Amino acid sequence: MTNDVSTLAFTQAAMRLEADAIYKLADDMPADFMPLIQRILGTSGRLIVSGIGKSGHIARKIAATCMSTGTPCMYLHPAEASHGDLGMIQRDDICLLVSNSGETRELSDIIAYTRRFNIPMAAISAKPDSTLIKAADYKLILPPFKEACPMGLAPTTSTTVTLALGDAIAIALMVERGFQAEDFQVFHPGGKLGAQLARVGEIMHGADTIPVVSADMPMPEVLIAMTSGGFGVACVTQDDILLGIVTDGDLRRNMDDLMARNAGEIATLDPVTVQIDTLAVSALAIMNNSKITALVVVDDAKHPVGMIHLHDLLRAGVA
Repeated sequence: MTNDVSTLAFTQAAMRLEADAIYKLADDMPADFMPLIQRILGTSGRLIVSGIGKSGHIARKIAATCMSTGTPCMYLHPAEASHGDLGMIQRDDICLLVSNSGETRELSDIIAYTRRFNIPMAAISAKPDSTLIKAADYKLILPPFKEACPMGLAPTTSTTVTLALGDAIAIALMVERGFQAEDFQVFHPGGKLGAQLARVGEIMHGADTIPVVSADMPMPEVLIAMTSGGFGVACVTQDDILLGIVTDGDLRRNMDDLMARNAGEIATLDPVTVQIDTLAVSALAIMNNSKITALVVVDDAKHPVGMIHLHDLLRAGVA
């Protein structure tokens, strides 16, 4: 029985082995990689990804990543394909088949179908002379590597490298399409990620809820406006343009002669603001850095159009 130290050393070596294989792939990308990317970008159909066993799990992940980053894509189980689901592959689709050995017999019906109907087919395999690679239009051949498994049998390095290549396909398609954070949110509207990708305009309170006062308004009236707004602040404007903001802190700093002054004299001028299309997570960062709990939302002309409070971000799941 091995001790903990030797086991840890072996597992660290295994991880380095897998990492080295990814570096080798990055330094010598398959020649057909970019031609495949351009073919996928040019098709009006979907990317159909298939594999079985461990390769099937990787194929599912490749399909899921592509789907969530703007590429119409689906995973097709090869056994189901052989029992009627081949009809899911359309003439304008592209197939990507995953098999480390390139001799997975369960893929044979999909291979034959793509050849029969002239459907473009790409393959990921470590065996350049395999049946799968020979049949493929786009050959994504993995570099030579050793499996990290102690017996060299369990798919370890092979699945890691294949997964990295699948991620590279998805990333290349994102770059070529100019995929942005706002596009990402369309496919991830739920959960923490969706909340962080939300825009301020989706969370803020509208312009009709903002306490707005003029610079010459006496402070007793300003206090009434602040109280009625519920934000603990009042926006000071002139000709509908934001000049400053009166906060609880401004009140405390000017307690001595507060009631004898007006809003313009008390306000913090040129306050920190955000715009409607600011990411909610960016608004949270601004609040944290400025040690404030509310932000006025303005348009390009500095007209107040809304208000966002820390509590709004908490309710939305951003914080």
